Amino acid sequence: MASEEGAGVAARQQQQSVEWFKYSKRVVLRSIVCREDKGLGLVGERVVVGGWVRSRKEKAGKGVSVSRVPILEAPTAAQDGTCCESLVTRVPILRLIKRILMVKDGAADQRPAAEPAKSEPVVAYLRINDGSCLADLQIAVDSSMSLPGQVMSIGTSVLVEGVLEKIPLPRKHVVQLKVEKILHVGIVDLKKYPLADRKSSLEFLRAYPHLRPRTSIVASVTRIRNILSYGTHRFFQNNGFLYVHMPIITTTDSRVCGKMFHVTTLFSKSDDREKLMTTDDHEGINLEVVKAAIREKSSRIEELKRSDSNREALLDAQRDLQKANKLALQLEKRQKSTSLRVEGVNFTNDFFSRPAFLSLSTRLHLESYACALSSVYTFGPVFQADDSQSPRHLAEMWMVEVELAFAELEDAINCVEDYLKFLCQSILENCSKDIKFLSKHMDKDCIDRLKSVGSSSFARITYAEALEILKQVKDQTFETKVEQGLSEEHESYLADKIYKRPVIIYKHPKEVKPFYMHVRDDGKTVSSFDIIVPKAGVLLRGSQMEERIDMITKRIQELGLPQEQYDWYLDLRRHGTVKHSGFSLVFEKMVMFATGLDDIRDTIAFPRTHGSANA
Repeated sequence: MASEEGAGVAARQQQQSVEWFKYSKRVVLRSIVCREDKGLGLVGERVVVGGWVRSRKEKAGKGVSVSRVPILEAPTAAQDGTCCESLVTRVPILRLIKRILMVKDGAADQRPAAEPAKSEPVVAYLRINDGSCLADLQIAVDSSMSLPGQVMSIGTSVLVEGVLEKIPLPRKHVVQLKVEKILHVGIVDLKKYPLADRKSSLEFLRAYPHLRPRTSIVASVTRIRNILSYGTHRFFQNNGFLYVHMPIITTTDSRVCGKMFHVTTLFSKSDDREKLMTTDDHEGINLEVVKAAIREKSSRIEELKRSDSNREALLDAQRDLQKANKLALQLEKRQKSTSLRVEGVNFTNDFFSRPAFLSLSTRLHLESYACALSSVYTFGPVFQADDSQSPRHLAEMWMVEVELAFAELEDAINCVEDYLKFLCQSILENCSKDIKFLSKHMDKDCIDRLKSVGSSSFARITYAEALEILKQVKDQTFETKVEQGLSEEHESYLADKIYKRPVIIYKHPKEVKPFYMHVRDDGKTVSSFDIIVPKAGVLLRGSQMEERIDMITKRIQELGLPQEQYDWYLDLRRHGTVKHSGFSLVFEKMVMFATGLDDIRDTIAFPRTHGSANA
């Protein structure tokens, strides 16, 4: 019995406690306003809170008598016996005429002097938010506490100490903080502050990526993104994967998958690009032709030696042969260094002594760890230099990439389905208020989408079946003809209009996929899959990787890729090859799918797109 009572006391104490942030000696607003009782159990607690002002209202302080100028009352007939004066006091127009005449005569107005007006105390009611949750906390600040010229307007940062009290007539909020001490105020210049208008559009906010987290929508998206990041690590760690860091800079040219950014220090050494260009006097001379000439000159020299008739001709022929051999050596050296030249620029003097790029994908590097540690994943930024203006395209984005050894295509698909279901459930459980807010202000279907992923299976169709389905569509005109192959527009139509849920498209023609994907027995298709989701389009791409060295070498040759660049990659097939599969998820696309945002630039802190890199 005693133990039960002790447990009850402990529970009540826990219910009444606030969460002091360990590293800044303040109370996190979430621990006050996000309780089931909305903070009522904390009334009377003294706390220190900080945040940024979202709104401001002012009211006169309670119990303050406002001085007013007394109204001059008209004298009665009993006070003045004359009939004329009595009439003047009763008729307003006559009173006005009397005042005018008295002013002309220089008579003073007989009003009693009013008491000097007292400055009326004002209480400012501020709604502040510290980013820990969607809800704000109202704080009440008496005007007498502010310093001269200190106006706590929208955007101002404050750190205050006070006591939590119940709001007399509660509506949305039931408690407020009565401020007793102002510890810090970071003022705002309202004339220059771009967020003074609380109804700024998302398009407008993109010009101020450093300030837009203070808005409710961007803050909610950020908290959801945080849960998605945390959920990603939780899922893979709980399922036995190792988290490894992959390089951002690569010397493997993956432009077969998209355009890449060059990494170089050459242009920092010289602004004159022409100085970086190497001129070659032997440009256009074929090495095989030179070798044939060498053989011919060698035969000529042997003939001259046997005849011993013309010594000068022999010496000339030997000098020509020496020049030809020197030219052949130069051409061989140039041929070997072809991979060190891009668009006429010689990279031998660059930082890495060869062309280097920002990574478009780290899956090739990730394979090396999967072929040693079995199941691995990485989570980091990747880059693509395409000049697309699509609202679903970024130059810099974050990618979750996964690789599983001893796994075939079906294993990777099953892993993906479980992973996506886990992420959607994590949002519903941990960001319920944020997702409800976004469903009200951005996309009313976002909650239903998240629930449907967790409760239903994904549609599965082959690439060929997808084309046939789209050919039957008569009420939609596509910019790209279906006969030319699946485009982003086609894929989105399948998920948004036809299936209205995630769609897995698999078994693509090998011509539309990279060289490293496993070629199926038909020799025409590869073991690949794409997952298309409503709102975001292509969310994820995956495949079984080609483990046979003869097949992958053949694919490299078919595509005309420089094999020496992939020699390290082919080592994974030469030494202990194994079947392995994996996938890559564009993290910003997952945020789009979850939140219902229409533009991918609103899913990331500092969006980088073609022609735009603010801050």
